[in-house]
Amino acid sequence: MKTDTVTLDEADRALVHALQIDGRAPLRLIGQVLGVSENTVARRYRRLRTAGILRVVGTLNGARLGYNAWTIRLRCTPDAATAIAKALAARSDTSYVYLLSGGTEISCSVQTPTTDDSEALLLHKLPRTSRITDISAHLLLDNYALPNSWAGAAQLTPEQAALLTPPPAETTDVSLEPADRPLFDLLSQNGRVSHIELASATGWSESTVRRRLTDLRRSGALTFLIDVPPAALGFRAEARLWMAVRSSRLTAVASALADHPEVSLVAHTTGSTNLLAAVNCKDSLNLSRYLAERIASLDAIHTLETAPVIRTMKRAGALLPLKH
Repeated sequence: MKTDTVTLDEADRALVHALQIDGRAPLRLIGQVLGVSENTVARRYRRLRTAGILRVVGTLNGARLGYNAWTIRLRCTPDAATAIAKALAARSDTSYVYLLSGGTEISCSVQTPTTDDSEALLLHKLPRTSRITDISAHLLLDNYALPNSWAGAAQLTPEQAALLTPPPAETTDVSLEPADRPLFDLLSQNGRVSHIELASATGWSESTVRRRLTDLRRSGALTFLIDVPPAALGFRAEARLWMAVRSSRLTAVASALADHPEVSLVAHTTGSTNLLAAVNCKDSLNLSRYLAERIASLDAIHTLETAPVIRTMKRAGALLPLKH
């Protein structure tokens, strides 16, 4: 089954939305909210996960720990792009790796815990080959919209969503230890892995695993994301937008973009452009209309570079390095 040719039905989309709200919500609770049996929810979840359409991943929230987030752009020759993109996707510290612009450009996201790690990434760890014609790294300074709150997956009513929404993260100090590594390793592969499996991987008791998960989630250091192709939700035209926006209007433009249902990411960045957005549209015609009408109406945007997503190599699921 090709995941880019599958469109989820209404019940599937409700399940996706429920897991977007809380990736570890009990299937029994999801069933109660959706008005179906726990077995029905479990059967649909297994089917979508087995088909490679839906996955829940647990990730380390670097922003909560003061990490630096980067978006990397690499331009390369067409014959090398796929191999380089695959190599980047195989790295444990990357996420959202895309082949763009006719197969001559790659973008990916990386987070680094320290300044030294950032320098090592930019100076030594990125691929070095004559087939890469240009590399630029843009530090993400502020986020106005993130994939975990993208409206494209919305299906539930506000009342249903409220029943699934976990308590908000607390502004408490958090520190991570090397002993947490096996926990994050396993959650990055399957965010719904059982407490028994987590206990086996960490060597902790189940009660210790439960407490640690609760503490990490409460602090905001651990977050759960859904990994689902936008095409399965009916959005078959993806693009990355790099914009140069008048500084005095940057916040207003970013906030306006964040309210667009097509947009799953808006971030203020360093570099020759200062605003990055990820856009998901029904098809190329809708993308064209979005650019010509919605984006064009924001007159504080001086320049706009649009890069269509040709192939997705990796979405969520990055495993971040822990500070020593």
